[in-house]
Amino acid sequence: MTRLALPLGSWGGEQIIHARHAKVPDHIAGALMAALRAGEQVRGATSPNPPVGAGVFDQDGQVISVGGTQPAGGPHAEVVALAAAGEHARGAEMVVTLEPCNHHGRTGPCSEAIKRAGIQRVWFCQKDPGEAEGGGAQRLRDAGVEVRAIELPVLALEPWLAAQRLQRPYVVGKVAQTIDGFVAAHDGSSKWITGSAARQFSHDVRANVDAIWVGTGTVLADNPRLTARGENGRDLPHQPQPVVVGTRPLPAELALKAPWRFSNIDLAMQTSWQRGHRHVLVEGGPGLLTSMLRSDLVDELHIYTAPKLLGAGKKCVDMLGESIDAAKTFEMSRVQMLQPDTCTVLKRKNHDDVHRNC
Repeated sequence: MTRLALPLGSWGGEQIIHARHAKVPDHIAGALMAALRAGEQVRGATSPNPPVGAGVFDQDGQVISVGGTQPAGGPHAEVVALAAAGEHARGAEMVVTLEPCNHHGRTGPCSEAIKRAGIQRVWFCQKDPGEAEGGGAQRLRDAGVEVRAIELPVLALEPWLAAQRLQRPYVVGKVAQTIDGFVAAHDGSSKWITGSAARQFSHDVRANVDAIWVGTGTVLADNPRLTARGENGRDLPHQPQPVVVGTRPLPAELALKAPWRFSNIDLAMQTSWQRGHRHVLVEGGPGLLTSMLRSDLVDELHIYTAPKLLGAGKKCVDMLGESIDAAKTFEMSRVQMLQPDTCTVLKRKNHDDVHRNC
């Protein structure tokens, strides 16, 4: 058995520190890690479909082929991997990060493609929660294919799976602050609170989401581009959709390219879901973030903290209530060292209680 760290995957292009571990059969470990990497490489580019990875391998554990889900309307991970394997798929095994789908959408059922290819055994990490899409495992069993669920959490799938449960986009709030909780100095200056490593890390995270939301106040104050850029300053291959929430008029000349505009948060959530967005990042300053926190619409927080003290300035959020009972409770998920800064990831403690359905 091979010991693997949980949840499976990396984050923002960096390995994370894992607190849990699990064991998987030795012969599937190589293909499993290849499938995980394939799923991570397509994050942000597959919605409304999940970022799935798949690997085909032989009985000795040698990886034959790997595939990741293509943009909506394109082939799913299993089909990509099977096409690359060709006739070598017959009699081989497959590992998939999500249960193979079982429905006719823009593409045919992956379970049918697997059966036709002659795969003899399928391993999958997470069950597909969809009423129409799920059930691929049973369909394969009925066709004589051995199927095993290894039930391991996959980092790249967590936002999509949560969005399916909530029936709205999974929302990540981002804050870059001093160690005493200020996002700007008293004179309004904020460039740069965090260092280059933290800023690049945040750009890598941007490339993994469907959209970046800001309020009109942020657009008027900063005129941001909201693009995902590499260390060389050039745009990364996947670019999130810029979204502006608010009613204040904006100048005609903006750095933003073709932003979606919405007058309020509810309309932005509903329309974004209908247009296929499943994972959004809110960078819109204290006003928008505070409004979304008050509405219980923030599922995860990324708190970038610099070892600096200001003593006064603009706080990362405005008042959420008069007493401690109004505090929003999150759980510590992980801490990423980005010298000299840190990024702390917090997740909602009770996801069953958060705002559902746009």
